[in-house]
Parts: sequence; C-alpha cells; structure tokens
Amino acid sequence: MAHTKSGKTTKGSRDAQPKYLGVKHHGGEKVTAGSIIVRQRGSKFHPGEGTALGRDYTLFATVDGVVIYYGRRGKQFVSVTQSS
Repeated sequence: MAHTKSGKTTKGSRDAQPKYLGVKHHGGEKVTAGSIIVRQRGSKFHPGEGTALGRDYTLFATVDGVVIYYGRRGKQFVSVTQSS
C-alpha cells in the first residue's frame, strides 16, 4: 500500500507557441519586393497596389517602394507605391 495518495495529473499545462502576428512595416516605411508587411489571421487588411495576399493571409510587397495604409468602404487596405 502507498503511504500517500496519488496526486491529480495536470491536463491544462500545455501552452501554444507564439505566432508573432501583426504589422511588420508601418506606413511611410520603405520595403523591398518580397518583404512581409502584415502577418494576420483572416483578411483584416486587404491587398492594394503593389501587394499580394499569401496562403496564410500574409500581406507582402510585390514591388520596391513605400508602404501606405488607407481605408475604403469600411475595409483597410495596404499598398506599396514604387519610389522613384
């Protein structure tokens, strides 16, 4: 026989790894083609000129230029204008 009772096992001790979501380049910042601008879950920000949407809803630059955030019809868009 055991001298002490067995303790409860913990089921809630697992913790998810951080995903590092959010805005990576703010308005007015210079970016190069392929740079990640926003990492997000779902399309909180929509792609505009000079940007594209990745499979996991990541927005990235398709051209070199300056990041611009703007709103239209209740949606937030991100575009990259080519710097000359």
